[in-house]
Amino acid sequence: MLFDLALGGHHGNYIQHQIDRAYQQGFRGAIDIVVLPEFASVHQDTVAAIDRAQQPQLEIQLVAISAAEATGLGSRNSGLTRARRNFREWQLFCKYAEALHTTHALIMYLDTCELPLAMGMRSPCAFSGIYFRPTVHYQMFANYQPNRKDKLQQWRERLTWARILKHPQLETVFCLDPFAVTALAAQHPHTKVVHLADPVQPYPAKSDDLTALKTQLGIAAERQVFLLFGGVDGRKGIYQLLEAISLLPPAVCKQFCLLLVGQPHPTDRVNIHQKITALCETKLIQAIEHYEFIPEADVPTYFQLADAILAPYQRHVGMSGILLLAAAAGKPVLSSDYGLMGELARQYQLGLVVDSTQPTEIAKALTTLMSVSPHTISNSSQMQLFAAQNSIDLYASTIFAHLPIEHGIS
Repeated sequence: MLFDLALGGHHGNYIQHQIDRAYQQGFRGAIDIVVLPEFASVHQDTVAAIDRAQQPQLEIQLVAISAAEATGLGSRNSGLTRARRNFREWQLFCKYAEALHTTHALIMYLDTCELPLAMGMRSPCAFSGIYFRPTVHYQMFANYQPNRKDKLQQWRERLTWARILKHPQLETVFCLDPFAVTALAAQHPHTKVVHLADPVQPYPAKSDDLTALKTQLGIAAERQVFLLFGGVDGRKGIYQLLEAISLLPPAVCKQFCLLLVGQPHPTDRVNIHQKITALCETKLIQAIEHYEFIPEADVPTYFQLADAILAPYQRHVGMSGILLLAAAAGKPVLSSDYGLMGELARQYQLGLVVDSTQPTEIAKALTTLMSVSPHTISNSSQMQLFAAQNSIDLYASTIFAHLPIEHGIS
């Protein structure tokens, strides 16, 4: 059973790549995928992959929890509601694992089960999971200056995961952060902790596609395109970015195009639009708000279209697929210097790394990106290496190699 009660972003892709692998490798058995009711409408590519993979020896079932169960989950926005939701997700996990007679489960977002697992709650079956947001090792990263909240989180995390990793039914912990894998393995040598690639698919640029997309979006020929892709909200640094743009000199603004592609929260969308409208009137920039779901196959074209990729995340914990998509497209990034994002951007020379909480620092980086060749601020061979280390094949093969399902491969 694959268990994932989240939508958007990587959630559909991660499942799709496993289904494709099961089909390609001749997996025999049944795979149940437990998701939210809206999953099929949001992740149509994944549903199509499930349909393609159906074989006499391979039964794949998409199981949506009920609307009432989804409503009862609540929010992850604050500590109290997040804890309540975690316990409700665990209850649903156990309910469906038992009902589906699951022999092994992969919890696609293991972080959401921290509290129940730390308390030693039992599962109807053995399970593994993907751990997305470790921070206990962040002190090893350059320029890391933890605040009080960071220190409290790390203390809580150490206690929680020391218990989780001893859970008798936990088989394998997959983690996207290679530095965290090393740290966890050193602290807990008897637990199987495995680095997992964050899958990215490079696509060759097609000039006709790029020209058509530029025309469709209405990008002026003389403008350099700076892309902010995905969740357009405060967490991604949109407000610091807009303030930084307001600090740019007129000569830079005349060549600047801000391209926002993604799904902003409704309350953010109104506020962002108002700020962008004001900027366009006073600073002579071009700004394009393209708010719609982009199918996975179309995503690389937006990155190939851009001159630079914006990732001014605000103290983001964990991996960022944006860095990988930029690397696969060979485009420099403006990245936050915090945590794993900053470390990877520095190590693989992906572009400029700044304190993204400071609009003045973002403005300086934008000006630099406008005035120099990408080759002087990024390393194309290192970018290709970074993308290659996170291939779809490596992601899927790692999961299948470390789950107790070898008997299911013909």
